Order: sequence, then structure tokens, then C-alpha cells
Amino acid sequence: MTVADAVAESGSGGPEGLEQAAEVFAGVRPRLFGIAYRMLGSVAEAEDLVQDVWLRWQACDRAAVVNPAAFLATTATRLAINAAQSARVRRETYVGPWLPEPVDTTADPHLGAERGEALEFAVLLLLERLSPTERAAYVLREAFDYPYRQIADIIQLNEAAVRQLVSRARKHVLRGRRASVTKAEQRRLLTAFVAAARSGDLGALEELLAADVTSHSDGGGAVRASRIPVVGAFRVAKYVKAFANQFWDGVEVAWASTNGQTSALLRRDGQVFTVLTVSASAQGIDQVLWMMNPTKITAASAAP
Repeated sequence: MTVADAVAESGSGGPEGLEQAAEVFAGVRPRLFGIAYRMLGSVAEAEDLVQDVWLRWQACDRAAVVNPAAFLATTATRLAINAAQSARVRRETYVGPWLPEPVDTTADPHLGAERGEALEFAVLLLLERLSPTERAAYVLREAFDYPYRQIADIIQLNEAAVRQLVSRARKHVLRGRRASVTKAEQRRLLTAFVAAARSGDLGALEELLAADVTSHSDGGGAVRASRIPVVGAFRVAKYVKAFANQFWDGVEVAWASTNGQTSALLRRDGQVFTVLTVSASAQGIDQVLWMMNPTKITAASAAP
């Protein structure tokens, strides 16, 4: 019996119907979270959106749904487009740089079954500059390999328009991003950066950084952090050296996989107060990301 047959047989009402609905939803939930997270860059907002999809799934006439997985993905994507439009307005008034909320991918319960595209921080930041509809088309095609025709049905455009959206988004990502290094090399560079930052070694820091590196600190106004990005190898190295003594005092460093790449969890008195990671290319470290907003690092903080 197919999923569609099971839903049709169970109908929409009664305990059996809801039990079957929950089973169907649980099977699709990882993908729904993956779509929502890539669209919104927030674990909390993605979880809220998936819960909204579940409520709609409970309330709808499930017996009339021919393809539950497609119905649920369509619902999640359309809700995510609306949520992304609201998020763009909120981020215009966000205090300091906004960075995506890191998600722990060590065990990868939600994202591991899908392709990694639009999961790394560097790509998520680039996609923030696209319209919500462009972002949805890119995510569905590149991360989940949806056929263009199905994407067209989901975002309510014709297939030619969807192909154009995906092509434009791909060019935007390729134009804004250098070829990234291997995961092993990214971890090596991050480890070396943490050591140099902790010791305040200006020369070692400069050697690790690409000439046009950018350092982003996301404190959201809740903690003390730079409210403007710092750009350029010498400026970033000088910036990191300037607060080395006070920042690293009493800090313990643990390593975690967030968004498919290695991050450093910085703990003081047993509490994670910063998730630090880097994006890198053959030129060296291109981006240094200091995620410090307490409300945005809870998911990563749970990593061992």
C-alpha cells in the first residue's frame, strides 16, 4: 500500500486517521525542516513553520490528497516564502550583522538525508540577497533535486520562469563564492585560527587570512559584539588581536559540525557563549563568523 492509499483509506477524522496522518507527516518532516531552515536560516523559525504545516495537515481533507509528500512540501515552501518576506523586514532593523542560526549536523537528524547545497553559511548568506521566491526555487532544485515542473506547481509560476529563477540564483552563488576547500582543510584553518587568535599572534593571523577576508560578529544587541563587519586581512588580524586577552580568558574550546562544516564552540563556566567558524578557499580564510546572540546558538550549544 502506498502512502497516498493509506491516507485515503484512513480518511481525515478519528483516532486512526490522525495516527496515520502523524505517521505520514513524520516520514516527510526531515525534508520539511530542511526546506524551511534553508529558506529562513533559523532553526527556531523552521521548527515553528513545520509545526504550522502539521496543524494544517491535521485540519485538511487528507482523503482528497493524492500525493501527501508533495502536498506537505508545497505547504512548507509557500509558508517559508511568506515567512522569508517578513524576515527580510525584521533584519533591516537587526542590531549589527545578521548571521544564519547554526544547526548541529554531527548526528544530522534533519538534514543528513538531503544534499548539502544551501546549507553552508557562505551560501546561506548569499541566498539572503535573493528574493524569497528565487531562494525557494534554488533550494528546491539544488538541495532537493525537485523537477522544474514540480517547482513551478509549488511556487505557482510557469516552468520557463522557474528555470530562469534557478539559473539566476546559481550565477549569484557562483559569482559571490570562491571554490571552497575540503572539510579537512577548513577544519585545519579554523584550528590554526583559534590558536593564533587565542595567543594574539598578529603574523600568524595574517598568514591564514585571504586579502579580502570579512569578519562578521552577530550579537543581535544582546551581547557586546562589533556592529559592523571588519574587512581586510590586516584589519581583521588587528581586530582579533585587540581583544585576545579579555575574550579568551577562561575559555574552553570544543569542536562541532554545524551546517556541514567544523565550528568551534567557545565555553566559559560551562556555557557556550560563541559559535565560531570560518569559510575558506585556496586564498585562505574568506569569512570569519562569530555567532554570539544567545537566542541563536542554542541548537549548536547542545552539541557534545
